[in-house]
Amino acid sequence: MLLALTAYQTALVVVAASFIVFALVAALVVPRSWPSFPGRRLDVFLLVCGVFFVGQLTAVFVLAEFGEADKSARGSSAAGETTPPPTQTGTTSTQTTPTTGTTGPSPAAGDPVAGKQVFLGTAGCSSCHTLADAGSTGNVGPNLDALKPSYDAVEKQVTNGGGVMPAFKDTLSQKQIQDVAAYVSSVAGS
Repeated sequence: MLLALTAYQTALVVVAASFIVFALVAALVVPRSWPSFPGRRLDVFLLVCGVFFVGQLTAVFVLAEFGEADKSARGSSAAGETTPPPTQTGTTSTQTTPTTGTTGPSPAAGDPVAGKQVFLGTAGCSSCHTLADAGSTGNVGPNLDALKPSYDAVEKQVTNGGGVMPAFKDTLSQKQIQDVAAYVSSVAGS
């Protein structure tokens, strides 16, 4: 479970752990060797306590806000590409055809059949993601059936990584990335 923490969650845990260790040492260890603790240094002790307290609150608010911004950025980019608003300005068959919301290469740039093999084997996507078509139930990464990512979103995420997902641009070929993007975008949510 600790391996699935994002950078901001890890920072929050480190700040909290530091505060807890300081409190335990100040309450249990220091008074045994220094019975008059904090003695004439009460002002310093209170200042250090205040710094830890303010640091913890700041970490909670700042890092939580950063985490929410990160989640919404990832979610809005993926969700925004999968469900674009319909265009109703003098619709013709050429204006309503591109309903995938992608501006880059079409899903035809990859082979979904080969992409399933990459998803299940080479890249190991099934160990982290849930995707019904692949029979995978991973819960480290997002549920791809619920997310229904577009081709471009999958290609970008697989190439560059993000959150706890590593980048695969050095592990997979561009063709394999296109194949897995074609596969996931064509079967997610079906």
